[in-house]
Amino acid sequence: MSFNGIYKGKKILLTGHTGFKGSWMAIWLKELGADVYGYALEPTSEKENFVTTGLATKINHTIGDVRDLEKLKAYFRQVQPDIAFHFAAQPLVLFSYLDPVNTFSTNLMGTVNFFEAVRSTPAVKAAVNITSDKCYDNKEWLQGYRETDPMGGKDPYSASKGAAELITASYQHSFFKDSLCNIASGRAGNVIGGGDWAENRIVPDFFRSVLAGNKMMLRNPHATRPWQHVLEPLSGYLALGEALLSKEGKKYAGGWNFGPADSANHSVEFLIQKLVAFNGTGEYEQQQATEKPHEAHFLKLDISKAAEGLHWQPVLDLEQMIRFTVEGYDETIAGSAYEKRMGQIKEYTSLARDKNISWAFV
Repeated sequence: MSFNGIYKGKKILLTGHTGFKGSWMAIWLKELGADVYGYALEPTSEKENFVTTGLATKINHTIGDVRDLEKLKAYFRQVQPDIAFHFAAQPLVLFSYLDPVNTFSTNLMGTVNFFEAVRSTPAVKAAVNITSDKCYDNKEWLQGYRETDPMGGKDPYSASKGAAELITASYQHSFFKDSLCNIASGRAGNVIGGGDWAENRIVPDFFRSVLAGNKMMLRNPHATRPWQHVLEPLSGYLALGEALLSKEGKKYAGGWNFGPADSANHSVEFLIQKLVAFNGTGEYEQQQATEKPHEAHFLKLDISKAAEGLHWQPVLDLEQMIRFTVEGYDETIAGSAYEKRMGQIKEYTSLARDKNISWAFV
């Protein structure tokens, strides 16, 4: 079993399990033999991955807001999890301009409350806060950002993720330095894959336009992002959780980048062209120049720390990433989503074994 079987039989608590990444994580953990518990808001639409895969009947599912500290702490006390992963967040840059208060209250106080719940529950031996590549003070450098680079953020979302990293570091030094529980954070690139239908995201917008028979409007066609299929960072988070549970778990505390290889940093327009080519349908045009909220033009992660410290590396090349993504949306539309997700996880694990990546072996 992958990840040395560390998750089999363990109680794993996920916040934000109704979201895109959180729901994929719940499926993978269930297939690893974990007893999965989720605490999150209701899914936002019937198309969401959590709904189409029927996860509510497959894991322990509880509706709750991470901003409600007492309810969150009570849920941790009830579950007594071995490991906790914090996915709950307001995840959209453009929405953060429309509702900065909700963005900051969810992403900052939600993080504080998560760690308060962790430290009030002695059963928890490892906790991972899931943040974002946008946590860094983006200077539009051509080189990838390293974990030691300063946090920052011009838009409310990016600022909230930089602040969430500072909160994680503060809790590590203030409360977990000598604790039996080890904590860390995971920073991913621009994650894509079947089951994501969020508003104002490139790939969901593309597939919405395909279903509607409309042309997609590209806001920032030349912006370059570290694209990666959702299973890539999830394998990193799982490898990190395994490391935190080891005898030397303390040395894995801190921030970790889980991004694509350098060759997977492409423009928005390039990604859409690839999706159109593989999907066999879809059209787009560039949005007329208008004044719009600031979004980073160039963003890249340095993943050498994860490669050296966790023996982690990306599995999918560009063509495989595109195939996994297009097939993921076809599966959502066609039904039987849970079985199809399991199939992609199994194929992904097999490809990781072919590359001799350590987490894929017992």
